[in-house]
Amino acid sequence: MQNIEQYGELGEKLKEAIKGEVNFEEDYRALYATDASNYRQVPVGVVYPKDKEDIINTVNLCREYDLHLLTRGGGTSLAGECCNSGLVMDFSRHYNKILEIDHEKKTARVQTGLVLDDLNRQLAKYDLIFGPDPATHDHCTLGGMMGNNSCGIHSVMAQVEDGGVRTSDFVQSMEVLTYDGSVFEAGETSEEELGKIISEDDPKGKIYKGLKKIRDDYQQEIRDGIPEIPRRVSGYNLDELLPERNFNVARSLVGTESTCAVFLEATVRVITLPKARSLLILGYDSAYEAGDHVIEIMKHKPIGLEGMDKKLITYMHKKHLHEEVLNLLPKGDGWLLVEFGGDNKEETDGKARKLMDQLKGTSNAPDMKLYDDKKEEQRVWEIREAGLGATAFVEGLPDMWPGWEDSAVPPAKVGDYLRALRKLFQKYGYNPSMYGHFGQGCIHCRVDFDLKTKEGIEKYKSFTDEAADLVVSMGGSLSGEHGDGQARGPLLHKMYGEKLMEAFHKFKETWDPDWKMNPGKVIDPMKRDQNLRLGTDFNPKDPEKTYFKYPEDKGSFHRATMRCVGVGKCRKTESGTMCPSYMVTRDEKHVTRGRAHLLFEMMRGKELEGGFKNEKVKESLDLCLACKGCLDECPVSVDMATYKAEFLAHYYKDKVRPRSAYAFGYIDKWAEKASKMSGVANFVSHQDTFSKIMKSMGDIAPQREIPKFADKPFTKIHRYSEDKHDLEKAVVLWPDTFNNYFFPEVLQAGEKILKSAGFRVIVPKRKFCCGRPLYDFGMLDEARSYLRNILDNLNHLIQDGVPFVGLEASCIAVFRNELGNLFPNDNNALRLKKNFKTLPEFILEHEDNFHFKKLGETALMQKHCHHNAVMGYDADLEVLKKAGVEVNVPDSGCCGLAGSFGFEKGEKYKISMKAGERVIFPAVRKMDEDLLITDGFSCREQINHGTGKMPEHPALILARAIEER
Repeated sequence: MQNIEQYGELGEKLKEAIKGEVNFEEDYRALYATDASNYRQVPVGVVYPKDKEDIINTVNLCREYDLHLLTRGGGTSLAGECCNSGLVMDFSRHYNKILEIDHEKKTARVQTGLVLDDLNRQLAKYDLIFGPDPATHDHCTLGGMMGNNSCGIHSVMAQVEDGGVRTSDFVQSMEVLTYDGSVFEAGETSEEELGKIISEDDPKGKIYKGLKKIRDDYQQEIRDGIPEIPRRVSGYNLDELLPERNFNVARSLVGTESTCAVFLEATVRVITLPKARSLLILGYDSAYEAGDHVIEIMKHKPIGLEGMDKKLITYMHKKHLHEEVLNLLPKGDGWLLVEFGGDNKEETDGKARKLMDQLKGTSNAPDMKLYDDKKEEQRVWEIREAGLGATAFVEGLPDMWPGWEDSAVPPAKVGDYLRALRKLFQKYGYNPSMYGHFGQGCIHCRVDFDLKTKEGIEKYKSFTDEAADLVVSMGGSLSGEHGDGQARGPLLHKMYGEKLMEAFHKFKETWDPDWKMNPGKVIDPMKRDQNLRLGTDFNPKDPEKTYFKYPEDKGSFHRATMRCVGVGKCRKTESGTMCPSYMVTRDEKHVTRGRAHLLFEMMRGKELEGGFKNEKVKESLDLCLACKGCLDECPVSVDMATYKAEFLAHYYKDKVRPRSAYAFGYIDKWAEKASKMSGVANFVSHQDTFSKIMKSMGDIAPQREIPKFADKPFTKIHRYSEDKHDLEKAVVLWPDTFNNYFFPEVLQAGEKILKSAGFRVIVPKRKFCCGRPLYDFGMLDEARSYLRNILDNLNHLIQDGVPFVGLEASCIAVFRNELGNLFPNDNNALRLKKNFKTLPEFILEHEDNFHFKKLGETALMQKHCHHNAVMGYDADLEVLKKAGVEVNVPDSGCCGLAGSFGFEKGEKYKISMKAGERVIFPAVRKMDEDLLITDGFSCREQINHGTGKMPEHPALILARAIEER
C-alpha cells in the first residue's frame, strides 16, 4: 500500500491544476479499492477530470511525484485490472461526450468516459448501433470496453454484418496520452507512413520504431501463436501490427487494460441496427448437446446465440428469480437462445422458421419455441441476463466468485469443452452453472472457490492451472471477454509461450518504459493470491447485536455487505429506480455499489475505522433515499435501505438524533394529536410566521408546504366491527397513518370496493402503525415494538388467516419486507407477511366477486418505489385495465421525495427536486392523459409540489368504476 501522507502535497497540487474533483480522503480511497473482481488495492486518491487538459495535467503531476496510475470507466472489471494502489482517474463522471457522429461513414468520435447506451441512443436516430454490447451496456464506458476488449451478447450481430466481434474490431483510431506526456493520434499505418513517422524521431516516432521492431522480430511467433478465434481477448493484440492489418496501432492498444497508455478519444465504427427481431429458443437434453449444434445454427446468421444449462435454471428457482418466465422455456436441460434480425417481423420470423424446419428433420431434434410477443421476448432474455444474480449467492451452496468466468474456445468445440470443463469442476468438487455466448465459444460461470482459507486458495490456484491447460489444449483463450488483469495474467505463459510473452513485455515497455501504467496487471503481474479481497486474513467482526436478522445472509450483517459483487448496475442513469441519488450527483459515494463498498470496508476496520460510528459512511448513507430500488433491480438484491437503517440504529446509539428524526419518525403520534383539532393544526402549519417556526423546528425545507390534515380521520368515520367469531368473508382494511389522517377518502374508496364484493370490512379499533418513517432514521427499537404490538393485539385475525388489505404502498412494503427480516422465526409474522395484500392483488385473488364498468379513460401513473420493488405493479395494471383505464407508466424511477428525505432542508431537498425533474415532473407538465395517479403519499406530495397537479389514488378511480351487486 502507498503511504498516503507522502502524496498529500500531490493532492493539493492537483486541486490547483485541474477543474475536476480531487479526493484523497479515506472514503474515496475505500470506494475505489476494488472492482467486480476478487481483488482489492487501496489507491492513493481519485481524480475526476473534466476535460483533456485535466487528464494531461494529472498525468504530468503523477510523473513529477513518480506515482503510478490507473484510468477507469465503469469499474466493473472481473480480473482485478480496475484496482491499483496508485492514482485512479475516473473518466465516467465528466469526460463522457459524443464529439461527432458521421452516419454516412458509419463512425462516431467519442470521449472515452462515454457510456455505451448513451452513444447507442444517439446512433439509433440513424438506425445505427455499436456492435459489441456487454451486459453492462447501460453503465459501462467506451474506454472501459477498449481497455478490456469487450464483446457482449450481440457481438454475433456484429460478426454477421461486419466480421468484427471484439471492441478492437470497431476502433478505427484513437488519441492516446503516454505517461511521459506525449499526445498523438494512432490508427492504421501504411508502410510508407510508418517510415515517415519513425523518421520524425519524436516520442510518437520512437514508440512506432519500437513497435515495428517487435513486429519484425516476432512476426512468425505472432502468426503461429495467437489463436484465430472470435473471442481471443487474452494477451496483447500484436497481430494488429502485421502488414496485412496495416500496422493498426490503435487496435493493438485495445485490450491492454490501462497498462500502456491513456485513451483520450476514439473514432469507432458502427453498424446497422436491425428494425425487427425474433427470438427462437431451442431445448436440448443437455447444455453439451446444445453446444454441439452451435456451428449448425451459426450458418443461419443469427444476431445472438446464447446458451444456458440446467443448473442456471435450478439456481433461479432456488432464488425465486423470474419464476413466472421460466415456464416459457421449451422442454430440455440445456437451451440455446437464437435471435434473428432484419427489416421487418415477417423477415425475422421467416429466418427463424427456416431454422426450425431444418432442425425438425434431424434426429434428436430440440424442443422449439418461437416468441412473437415483444414483451415475452424481453422477459425470456431476462433469464439469460440474470446469470450473475442467479449464481452469486445461492441458498444452501457456498458463495460463488469469478476467477474462471469467461474462458473461450473455437465455437466448433463448445460441446466438448463444456463436457471437459464439467469433468474438471467435478474433480475439484466445484458446482457452478455454465452459460454464455455459445455462438462465439465464450463460457461464463461463477465458481464456488473458497478464497478465505489457505487450502481453499491453493485449490483455486491448482484448478485454474488445470483449466488453463484445458482451454489452451482446445485452441482457446483464457479470457473471452473480461480480460486478464491479475486473475489470468499469471497464466498467460501457458497460452503464449516464452517468446510471445517476451514480445508482450517489450510491447508494454515500449509504451511505458517506467512501468507506471497499471503495474502488476497482465504483464509481470502480481500473483493470483495477492491482494485478495477476502484472503486468509479476512476476519470482519459482526456486531454483537443486529436489529434485522438477515435470514438470507446467514444472520450476518457483514455477509450482507459482501452481497455487492461490483457489477455496477446501480450506475445506470436513464432507466429504472436504482439509484436516484447517483442519477443526480454521478458520484460513486452516492450509488448502491459505493455504499456497499464503504460498509464492507467499515466491517474490515482497516481503511475506515470506528465501525458504526464512522462519519464518512454516515455521510454516504445520508443521501440514500431508501427507495429499495436496489432490492429489486440489483442482480444480487443488495438492500441498501435496510443496511442504512441498521447503520443508523448503531450510529445513534447513545446519541441524540436530529430534529427531523423526531418530527417525521413519530408522524403517527403527531398526526393523531393534530387530528383532534385539525382546523387549528392546519391554520398554524400554514400561517406564515408559525409555519416558518414549525419548519425550522423540524428541519423542513422552507420551500415545502406542510400537508393539511383531514377534517376527520377515517377511523373516526368508520364504524368498527371486530367480532372474533364471524370471520367468514372478512377482510382487514389497514388504516395507515397517511391515508387515515390526510386522505381518508382513499380508505373510504377501499371500503366501498371491498363491500361491493360482499366482504365484511374490519378496521382495527386500536391505533396501530407499521412505523415506516422510523426506519429512515434507524429508530429500529421503536419500529420493532410497533410491529410487535400489531402481532400481539391482532393475533386472532392473523392466526385465522384473515386477509389484510393496505392502500399505502410504503406501509404494505413494511409487512411484506421488513417484518420478515425483523421476525424471521415468528410464525405470526410470517403469516401476516403472506396475507398482507395490495387492493389490486386482493381483487385478482377474488376476481369473480368484483365487477367493474369500463371507464374508457387514460392515466399517467407514477410508480411508488417500495411498491415497485417489493410487490410489483402487475396486479395494479391488470385491475385498472379491467376498469377500462389505459395506463401510461413513464420510466421515471424515484419521484425524489422518498418519505421524509425530500422534506428535509439543504442538500436533500435539492437532490429531491432534481430527481423529480429527471422524468416525472416534465411528464406531468406535458401530459395529455385524463388521469394522474399514484398510490404513494410521498409521490402525491412530490408531484403536487413540483407541478401543481395533485395525483389521485388508484382506489378512487376503481371506486368510480365499481358496479355494486
